[in-house]
Amino acid sequence: MDATARSCHRILIVTYSNPALRTAACEMMAHEMRILALSASVGAGHVRAAEAVEIALQRAGAPVTVANHDVLTLMPTAFRKVYRDAYFEMVARAPRILGWLYDATDKPFHKDVVRQKLEQAGATRLLRKIRDYDPDVAICTHFLPTALLDRERRKGRCRARIVTVVTDFEVHGMWLAAPSDHYFVATEEARAHLEALGIAPAAITVSGIPTHPGFTEKKDRLAMRRKHGMREDLPAILVSAGGFGAGNAGRMLESLMAAKVGVQIVAVCGKSAPLKASLEKMVMRRETDALPVVKVVGFTTEMDELMAASDLMIGKPGGLTTSESLIKGLAWVVVNPIPGQEEKNAIYLLEQGAGVWCDNLHTLAFKVKSVLEEPGRLESMRRNALRLARPDAGQIIAQFVIGSGAAKRI
Repeated sequence: MDATARSCHRILIVTYSNPALRTAACEMMAHEMRILALSASVGAGHVRAAEAVEIALQRAGAPVTVANHDVLTLMPTAFRKVYRDAYFEMVARAPRILGWLYDATDKPFHKDVVRQKLEQAGATRLLRKIRDYDPDVAICTHFLPTALLDRERRKGRCRARIVTVVTDFEVHGMWLAAPSDHYFVATEEARAHLEALGIAPAAITVSGIPTHPGFTEKKDRLAMRRKHGMREDLPAILVSAGGFGAGNAGRMLESLMAAKVGVQIVAVCGKSAPLKASLEKMVMRRETDALPVVKVVGFTTEMDELMAASDLMIGKPGGLTTSESLIKGLAWVVVNPIPGQEEKNAIYLLEQGAGVWCDNLHTLAFKVKSVLEEPGRLESMRRNALRLARPDAGQIIAQFVIGSGAAKRI
């Protein structure tokens, strides 16, 4: 048997002199790969990561069909309330308990039988969609669908290769509760962690966390400031309350306004209309020309432009927000991160010289001034942020998935 290889859309296509093998190869080429992206809206980051991968797959130039689902939208209302709403309630009212749970459940390869049975019981509609779609590859940006897919595959009801995309800078044990065929992680340290746990090096890729390609576009800082009604002469601070408006945005703003820090602040409130209204009232009570200058923004699809216009980010370092900000070269002041994954993300930023930590809002203004006023410090932190950035994460994942799907069909 002789064979020649040529590259087409980054997939290795092999042709053979044997007619039967040549026919099989042609059938493989004609197959449009079905890819399933699954996330869970426990925070906005998992969903945004799945969307980023979907866009990268569509832009890859290969014949693929992509279905993208937030699995919680296909679960019963009662399940969503327990799984998602209880999480947000705990973030707001009992973050220390959330941190304890994070540590208590950090058990790689541990199967929580009771939890998995509850998930299975609520997943009837989701599993029907998976079976009907019959994917070649399933990409999970949350650990919930990974466990469901693994059980379906073991029961012979799913043939898909399972790919896990970890959306934080450390790999918590829940990501490993069910096996995947491949893991995409954010850092070399995360790779070392998985290898130490016995996962084969060939099953791990350090890709970074996938972000929307809009964040990779170069946008002039002054042009973005003019577009969004910001001043050109003041340092710009982006205060983020997260996609769902959680966090201490109001108290952070109060602290900076009380200290009359000479900056401009863009406070992004996410989907929380009450938070936006509260911050706007706070700003309206001030004198018009008072410093800092404050602009309040609700939910926006222009976060990449606001980041491009800013120098410094203040808030909680979720995996996606952090990855987006690194691409834009933003330094960080981390404020009261959620115990568990956000604390781990914060530690990464500090270790790499891209951030400082403020665990006391009374000293927030001092922290901000120390970054802005120390000669060269902000510039150094921004260089470190750019060094850590992985704008190509989505493309890396897409190319691997397309190639692995082709290899499976061969």
